[in-house]
Amino acid sequence: MKVGVLTAPLDDQPLDEALEYLAGIGVEAVELGCGGFTGDGHLSTDTHLDDEDARVEVLEAVEKYDMEISALATHNNPLHPDDERAAEDDQQLRDAIELAGQLGVDAITCFSGLPGGSPNDETPNWITAPWPSEHLEALEYQWDVAIDYWSEINDLADEHDVDIGIEMHPNMLVYEPQGMLKLREETGERIGANFDPSHLYWQGIDVTEAIRLLGEEDAIHHFHAKDTKVYDANAREKGVLDTAPYTDEPDRSWLFRSIGYGHDESHWKDVVSTLRMVDYDGALSIEHEDSLTSGREGLEKAVDVLSRAVFETSPGEAYWAE
Repeated sequence: MKVGVLTAPLDDQPLDEALEYLAGIGVEAVELGCGGFTGDGHLSTDTHLDDEDARVEVLEAVEKYDMEISALATHNNPLHPDDERAAEDDQQLRDAIELAGQLGVDAITCFSGLPGGSPNDETPNWITAPWPSEHLEALEYQWDVAIDYWSEINDLADEHDVDIGIEMHPNMLVYEPQGMLKLREETGERIGANFDPSHLYWQGIDVTEAIRLLGEEDAIHHFHAKDTKVYDANAREKGVLDTAPYTDEPDRSWLFRSIGYGHDESHWKDVVSTLRMVDYDGALSIEHEDSLTSGREGLEKAVDVLSRAVFETSPGEAYWAE
């Protein structure tokens, strides 16, 4: 396993400078945004798709610092009920898949998307309860839309030898492991998880059990290293479905935190060990979204914890078991 970073917090500097900095703090892999909410400061499909010289420049820069590209990130909503928005996001995802194939990168990270509750809706509708019954009917409609779409994307990804890592995220159709498995079973094995535990902690999901559940189905295609802290005093008053702004830190029930500030180092060692048990050997890509510190400090503290948690060698022979 390698410690990696989603480079979005460093989009304000050229790729070469960002790579030099990351290499200096011990990072071995990078996840490059190429559109959507993640941005495309270091890799643009407009610039790099079908332009071999531009792609070679990126690959040489990554190789110069002895790194690898763990994934391309394009987080958006190709299931949006607004047809124009959906078409734009869909094209962005398709371009990212094609660019990944051209770069020799084997994973895309993204969201499942979220439709409206009916063909007549104009706004995505996140349904969290089955009653009144019209909500369950809306959810069934949403799954029909998603299965049709992601079946097609599964086939496209297979053509380019790319896996699709879907981040289980609130306000998206797939936000927890059972939904992730349902989408995979209904569409294809190219569809799997970009396993981001930060969205699972506040839902009360046991992260290591979720890793085992998805890992048993070979359904973890990428991993985001991001922590969350639940603030019980606020959660006791208003629960965890919290719509307060992320920057209203004192009043939120939970916050995204830098690695080690939501769960201690021993927990992250359990996460790494469980990933190894299910044969995940990809990057632990740090996604910094901690509003209580800067991007650089958050990345550096996360690298510090994960560098002690990851295993650098393959398992040895269990001589004591013979």
